[in-house]
Amino acid sequence: MRLVTALLGATAFCAVSTAALAEGHEGERGRDGEVKIIYWQAPSILNPYLSGGTKDIEAASLVIEPLARYDENGNLTAWLVDEVPTVANGGVSEDLTQITWKITPGLVWSDGSALTSADAKFTYEYCTHPEGGCAQGTKYEGVTSVETPDELTVVVTFDKPTPNPYGPFVGNEAPIIQAAQFADCLGASAPECTDANFGPIGTGPFTVTDFKPNDVITYASNENFRENGKPAFASVTFKGGGDATAAGRAVMETGEFDYAWNLQLAPDVIAKMKEAGKGSPVAGFGPLVERIMLNTTNPDPALGPDERAVVKPHPFLGDPAVYKAMSMAIDRPLLVEIGYGDAGKVTCNWVPAPEVYASTNLSCDTQDIAGANKMLDDAGIVDTDGDGIREKDGVPLSILYQTSTNAVRQDFQALIKQWWSEIGIETELRNIDASVFFGGDPGSPDTFQKFYADVQMYANTFSGTDPQVYLGNGLCDKAPSPASQWQGENISRFCMDEYDALHAQLANTADIAERAKIAHQLNDMIVENGGMIPLVHRGRLSAHANSLGGVKLNVWDSELWNIADWYRVGN
Repeated sequence: MRLVTALLGATAFCAVSTAALAEGHEGERGRDGEVKIIYWQAPSILNPYLSGGTKDIEAASLVIEPLARYDENGNLTAWLVDEVPTVANGGVSEDLTQITWKITPGLVWSDGSALTSADAKFTYEYCTHPEGGCAQGTKYEGVTSVETPDELTVVVTFDKPTPNPYGPFVGNEAPIIQAAQFADCLGASAPECTDANFGPIGTGPFTVTDFKPNDVITYASNENFRENGKPAFASVTFKGGGDATAAGRAVMETGEFDYAWNLQLAPDVIAKMKEAGKGSPVAGFGPLVERIMLNTTNPDPALGPDERAVVKPHPFLGDPAVYKAMSMAIDRPLLVEIGYGDAGKVTCNWVPAPEVYASTNLSCDTQDIAGANKMLDDAGIVDTDGDGIREKDGVPLSILYQTSTNAVRQDFQALIKQWWSEIGIETELRNIDASVFFGGDPGSPDTFQKFYADVQMYANTFSGTDPQVYLGNGLCDKAPSPASQWQGENISRFCMDEYDALHAQLANTADIAERAKIAHQLNDMIVENGGMIPLVHRGRLSAHANSLGGVKLNVWDSELWNIADWYRVGN
């Protein structure tokens, strides 16, 4: 709702400057020395356009920035511009087919060169190049051109009226990259530009000084950063790897680190860590959902590299009796209790927030093993040879269930494996190091994009408060494949013409109530037709040292969105 209000020009949700977000803590840039951050999912690349992994996108957000982003309350906020374009201020055309951004004069890249509209135009061309694969392609859906009438003006034109024009260049997933640095990295050559992908030149508060993939990143304060006296820290050490338990302890118990991200830990574990007195957990509910993605393609290793996880259909996961029974067998309240406590809620939805967009049509609060067995029996999917495993058309219901290495996720896997065994489904469990699983390496067989398994479990979210772009992740043409270098947001390879048509209708609808109605339908369609099995609406839980000031947990954008405002308490 906030985003639509901004489009119509209401000042309550319109642009504010980054200066207005500051803590008023003034002094020399770099005065507070080093700040140490730990993400137990280690970044593997610093280019969000080549990775859908949150840990990569967030690590990059210290360096490269969008024209506008969302603050900790979900308000659309000017970042590299003086104001967010709306119909009221003339920045969005009356027919909603065009948005014009005015870059703030005088902004420069960390190398001292001017940020211009040409960089935005290049970013669009980079992500939409026909020979490349872009992990954030939905952000530029419907764009027909990006024009630059002068050095500070960016005009984005859409192929039809677009009530939500805040996809391109907005949020942590769609930052501006420097045209000069990435000029030779278009199309198929994009993954080969190691220097640029590991050390992008940016407009953000920090610059990369060293990057060891899947290990450690070191940053230095950007001497050309636009705000005097910021950042307060001269350097950042960004440690990746390990596990959530070690990360939480490093902040709240030992004080070795200042900030720990995504502490996917049981509530009693968090409470025990807090007792040490060195750090505090911070939490907030956004649209983050832990879910099981169902592979609609065939991941059989016997298939060739251009067919595996590409050829449709899956031998049995496309049968409604199978995926609905799998969902019915799961005890979601128990998963919430053991995994998240007050930081989790049962959900049947892909999009559980904001509230206006959360469907109330689906029910999954109660486990029903008996009902699941009956559903499979009635469908004729039975155990014919007495080995305890049902078969469909002679194919045993035997699945590979993969996820990232994490204590809570492994607990979930063990429970779900047991429940599925009670309905005649055999399950092999696999966990993969999170840095690899959520990496974007097109050569790795273990990424979540490649999906060489029958089902996989993870969580992700979206920037801002409008789910249109996120719901676009279910579009047929967004499926990762060899042709896209395994980039793409439609991880399940779900494809329904009706879904595509309904999403196009959402893109043409301005009324908030009608947009919500369509979003509910899209949510229900992908869940009811075997795209995924939602499990838990997760609160974002991280922790910071008690000596670290200025932290504002943001569930609508990068958690590190305001790191320029962080400072050492008492300094």
